[in-house]
Amino acid sequence: MTKSGKVYPDARQAIEGVLDDGMTIMSGGFGLCGIPENLILALRDSGRTNLTIVSNNAGVDGFGLGLLLKTRQIRKMISSYVGENKEFERQYLSGELELEFNPQGTLAERIRAGGAGIYGFYTRTGAGTLVADGKEQRVVDGETFVLELGLTADVSFVKAWMGDSEGNLVYRKTARNFNPLMATAARTTIAEVEMLIEVGALDPDQIHTPGIFVQRILQGPSYAKPIEQRTVRERSTA
Repeated sequence: MTKSGKVYPDARQAIEGVLDDGMTIMSGGFGLCGIPENLILALRDSGRTNLTIVSNNAGVDGFGLGLLLKTRQIRKMISSYVGENKEFERQYLSGELELEFNPQGTLAERIRAGGAGIYGFYTRTGAGTLVADGKEQRVVDGETFVLELGLTADVSFVKAWMGDSEGNLVYRKTARNFNPLMATAARTTIAEVEMLIEVGALDPDQIHTPGIFVQRILQGPSYAKPIEQRTVRERSTA
């Protein structure tokens, strides 16, 4: 394969020279689907601390962002769902971890706005609740709207199913929720993919993230892809 200057051999080298203590990092995925497993491990091993992490969730105990909570590298989470992680619960309730809680659609739109260069937007979501406390509000046609600000980051970690050496990315199914938004909203975007292919092999109409948004890319050696909650039912005998 013809390599470009964006291709790195592994996650450790892909984050080299990019990270620092106190940074804001976006981490893609939805639950445990489509999370940048290898980049999270490399971030843990880097020892960087005092981090603000923007993510739909905080992983689970012992996997995903839960690894960074265990090593106390995260100072603040900006999230929409945190219900699967006991260590997160412990740190938050004890005052060791700061949380900026967002309705899920609001979080997605804040990231999209940040990537599009939009300062903020008004939404009815959260009006009249704790979500609106301390935020500018405006009444329009008798309805109260809350001002939410766009979100950006120093670095975004995203995970795609397939990518080429110029950073063009294709996601699969649920992994397409937050990853494409986060790829646009950071000064540096690092992507890990399951399959790294030649430039020109992707159908242009199927590319979800154009390579212009991606500065570094690597092919992950393996993916655990655990199931967050396994739900089964008895097979019908009828």
